[in-house]
Amino acid sequence: MLSIRRRGILPAIAVILLVTGCVQLNQDTDNLSLSAELKKNVVNSFDDHPITLWEKSIPDSKGSILFVHGRTWSALPDFDLQVEGEDLSLMDGMVEQGYSTYAIDLRGYGDTPRDASEWNTPNKAAKDIQAALAWISEENNDQPVHLFGWSMGSTHSLLSTQMDDQLISTLTLFGFWMDIDQKASANVVNAEPIKAATTAEAAASDFIIPGSISQKAIDRYVEMALEADPVRVDYTDMSDYNIIDPALIEVPVLIIQGEKDPIAPTERQAKLFTRLKTADKSWSVIKGGDHAAFLESPRPQFIKVYSDFLERF
Repeated sequence: MLSIRRRGILPAIAVILLVTGCVQLNQDTDNLSLSAELKKNVVNSFDDHPITLWEKSIPDSKGSILFVHGRTWSALPDFDLQVEGEDLSLMDGMVEQGYSTYAIDLRGYGDTPRDASEWNTPNKAAKDIQAALAWISEENNDQPVHLFGWSMGSTHSLLSTQMDDQLISTLTLFGFWMDIDQKASANVVNAEPIKAATTAEAAASDFIIPGSISQKAIDRYVEMALEADPVRVDYTDMSDYNIIDPALIEVPVLIIQGEKDPIAPTERQAKLFTRLKTADKSWSVIKGGDHAAFLESPRPQFIKVYSDFLERF
């Protein structure tokens, strides 16, 4: 089924395209059967660029979550991995906890095209997150949204929160990779982006701990990732991150760290945690987890840590 709705909600958000998918989930919580279909929304961002926003929503939810993916792979491989006989989708997992879930494809990723410049930047990503937050909030009775960023998505989400936190209920950062004391130099942009092909080896590289995820699941992730993102997105202006200042963050924050994640070492989490302005901050380490902990055997602990945090709000 295909339907188009036109809404006059915000200048930056004009056209929403809904495509109903065929993913069905069943849950028995308090004797209620909940189902969530995968839907595709297209939201116009600050410069009228179309941004794809995937949705699995339920009626009377406890709140809404926006998931932001990392550097190389887009929303669906990361947050809605579907493997026969296995429960690995983080979107499904949080629907089962009673939340409506959304996941953004940033520029050049998944079903979101590159813009005319063919380059993405941290500032563009942060502003696209703002557009998604505004649309989700408006669709859900103007309620603020729980923002979740993974890996490079954590720095995009932190930057976006610093820009404007009015629509953000909580901020969760998983796999935070950046040393906030290191400053990036200004980029010199080449005439043309590289547009390098992605590889199966790269798609499987986040699964670090042997035996923490089935080979069938890894193969399916690789398949989904290469299909969604055959070309690596090109970034410039990484110096946009230089303005990040945790002392400006006032919303409640949860930092989640995989115990064995080499990309997000403890000292970087500690710098971030101690400098956050908000007094409502938590830092949880997932035992046995690595950079893809919510897709692997620690998934139940990951979901419990995250849902326990959200339950407070």
